[in-house]
Amino acid sequence: MFRRMKSLLAVICLLTGATVLCAETKPVVTPAKPAAAVTPGKPTTVTTPAKPGSKAKVVVKKEEEPKIPGITLNRANGTFLGLEVVGGNFKLTFYDEKKKPMAIDVDRATARWPNTRDVGDYRSVLNPVGTDALVGNRFVYPPYVFTVFLSLVKGEGDETKAVESFAVQMKEY
Repeated sequence: MFRRMKSLLAVICLLTGATVLCAETKPVVTPAKPAAAVTPGKPTTVTTPAKPGSKAKVVVKKEEEPKIPGITLNRANGTFLGLEVVGGNFKLTFYDEKKKPMAIDVDRATARWPNTRDVGDYRSVLNPVGTDALVGNRFVYPPYVFTVFLSLVKGEGDETKAVESFAVQMKEY
């Protein structure tokens, strides 16, 4: 019985050692050529080297659009909003048509989402922080699987007016 266990242990050690050795081999790396300067929004023309006697191929590549963190919301005026939970609070960031950060164009925002711990809803006011984001004042408890209702507000006091509203399905973005 001990001989079987010894031989089984020897086979397991051999397989483990072979797996570790295979995993530690270094891949062959070819040096990369420096990239050409790219102008955002314009297609880039790349010429690939061709074999002698054949014509060169011209490939046109489009540059990728900038990525907006969190959930992207399309606005009626062609700009975008990025909604995410940062540090336990909602953060609403403003972006222009080219998905680059822009200045806030509202005074504040309000958020309402279901309370999973008790009766009623949670509510938060998102106030300006910096020049391109609104941040909430209420902690958002995970898991982030609920619908949040956002209202963008302009004006102060009696002249407060909701200018845009969104219903956003949060799904652990």
